[in-house]
Amino acid sequence: MNPITSALMPNATNMIRLDHTHTMATFHQYKTSSKPQVKRGLVNTVCLALEVHAQLEEEIFYPAVREVTDNEAIKKAVPEHAEMKRLIALLRDMEPEDVRYDDTFMELMRDVMHHVADEETQILPEAERLLQDQLGELGGRMMKRRLELVAPRTADIAVNMARAMPAPSIAMLAGATVAGVLLGRRLMRH
Repeated sequence: MNPITSALMPNATNMIRLDHTHTMATFHQYKTSSKPQVKRGLVNTVCLALEVHAQLEEEIFYPAVREVTDNEAIKKAVPEHAEMKRLIALLRDMEPEDVRYDDTFMELMRDVMHHVADEETQILPEAERLLQDQLGELGGRMMKRRLELVAPRTADIAVNMARAMPAPSIAMLAGATVAGVLLGRRLMRH
């Protein structure tokens, strides 16, 4: 990897922390009183993010950590991912109006928060100590794999973001876009 690319590429542990932050922020947007389409958009956003995150960890990050340590938290991580995937499958098979939907999502949220706490307090600090020189390269591999996993899902991501966005925000964004286009045209004429 050239110096410019490596300077722009987050290292593996920072990527994992960014994923955690994104997921937690999305969790906090979920309200049981929200409209079904908003709930669906938020849940789908979280589910896809968790699936990609877990796959990156299982394929790239965890094997690298296992090579240098026998960390107990790593041993628990893959079964925790399996439980998250089970809850994701349940949510995908439910409609937001289902009486179990909110409870299932809250269970997923609790599981993820516990998992994140273990990773951030045990696995990541140990990886930073033991894999310090490899974190940039691991981050590059993880970013490349993320792009491969997400590329076929970009339409789903856009739809879910639109669903999760409140109607006034959508109207404001549309208005700003139209104003920008009109202003751009006016400037082009002058």
